[in-house]
Amino acid sequence: MSKATSKPSTDSWDGHVKGSRGYSRVLAALALAGVATFAQLYSTQAVLPLMAADLRITAAEAALSISLATVGLAVTVLPWSFVADRIGRVRAMAIGIAVATLLGLLVPLAPTVPWLLGLRTLEGMALGGIPAIAIAYLNEEVTKIHTALAAGTYVAGTTLGGLAGRLVAGPVGELWGWRAAALAVSLLATVSAVLFLVLVPKQRRFSPAPPMGFRGALRTLGRHSSNPKLVSLYLQAFLLMGGFVAVYNYLGFRLHAEPFGLPATVVSLIFLAYLSGTISSRWAAGLTTRFGRRNVLVAGIAIMSAGLAMTLVENLAATLAGLVIFTGGFFAAHSVGSGWTGAIATTGRAQAASLYNLSYYLGSSVIGWAGGLAFQAFGWPALALSVIALSCSTAAVTLIVHRPRLDSR
Repeated sequence: MSKATSKPSTDSWDGHVKGSRGYSRVLAALALAGVATFAQLYSTQAVLPLMAADLRITAAEAALSISLATVGLAVTVLPWSFVADRIGRVRAMAIGIAVATLLGLLVPLAPTVPWLLGLRTLEGMALGGIPAIAIAYLNEEVTKIHTALAAGTYVAGTTLGGLAGRLVAGPVGELWGWRAAALAVSLLATVSAVLFLVLVPKQRRFSPAPPMGFRGALRTLGRHSSNPKLVSLYLQAFLLMGGFVAVYNYLGFRLHAEPFGLPATVVSLIFLAYLSGTISSRWAAGLTTRFGRRNVLVAGIAIMSAGLAMTLVENLAATLAGLVIFTGGFFAAHSVGSGWTGAIATTGRAQAASLYNLSYYLGSSVIGWAGGLAFQAFGWPALALSVIALSCSTAAVTLIVHRPRLDSR
C-alpha cells in the first residue's frame, strides 16, 4: 500500500523550479562539484612548463599528466552511469569526489614520473563519477522547462572550477614548484567536496533501475550509438574538446618562449579567459529557446574558430583577445551539446550523457596530447589551423544531421 501511495506523489512533483530554494541549492552544489572535479582534473595544466623542466621531460610527456587523467575519466564514465542507476546520483557523485580528492592529495608525493602518471590516471577514473551523472541528476530534479538553463549554469560552474584550479596552481608553482601547486589545488577540491555534500538536495525523482545485465547494457548503448543526432553530438564533443585542451596545453609553452618570454605566473593568468566561458555557457543556453539549439551550437563553433585564428598573429594583445573569444565560443557550444544529449535521449539518460562525456574526454586525451606533436614539429600555426579544421568539420556535421525540421528544442 505504501508503494502505491508513494508513486503518485513522486510523479506529481515536476522538479525544482527556477527561483526556488531547491533549484538554487542544486546549482550551488553542482557548481562546487564542478570545482572539485575540474580543478583537480586540470591541476597540472598551469604548471606544465615547470613540471617539464623539473622532471626533465618533453612538453608532450608533461601533457600526459592531463591526458592520462582524462583517459581515466573517459573509460569510467559508462561504468559510473550504471552504478548511479543502482545506488543513486548523489551517492555515486559523493563517492567519486571523495576518492578523487584522496588520490589528489597523494599526487605531490609521487617519487617518479610513472608514479605521477599512475596516480593521475586513478584520479581521473574516480572523477568519472561526476560529469555525466550531474547532467542526469539535473534532468531528473529540475523542472523540464528549466533544464537547458540549469545545464548551462552547471557548465558555467565547471569553468569556474577549472579556472580556480589553474589560478591557484600558477602562482604557487612559480614560488614553490609544481608539487606545492598540486597540493594547493587538492586542498581547494577538498573544501569544495565537503560543501557539495552539505548543500546537495536529496533526490526526489530517482528510482533505482533494475539490473539490466550485460546484454541490456549493450542494448541501451547500442540504441544511443545508432541515433544519428546523438552520434553527431558525441563527435562534436570529441573534436571540440580535443582542440580546446590542445590549445590550452601548448599555448603556455608558446607564451613562455620567445618572442613573448612571459614568466609562469603571468602565463597562468591566461586561464582568466575561462570567465568568458562562464558567461557564454549561460548566455547560449538562454538563446536556445529563441533560436534553437542547432543554430546556437554552430554559432558557438564559428566564434571559437574566429578567436583561434586571431592567435596566429604574433602579437600578445591579439593572442589574448583571441583566446577569450575562442574560450567563450567553445563553452557556448559545449553547454548546448551537453544539455541537448539529455533532451534527445528519452530513456537511459545517464548512459547517453556518459557517452557524450566519454567522447568529450577521449578527445581531450587523444587530440590534447597529439596537438603537442604538431606544435613541437611545426609550431603554433600548425596546431591552431588543425583545431580550426576540426571545428569546421564539426559545424558541417551539425548542420547536416540536425536539420531545422528535426531540431529538438
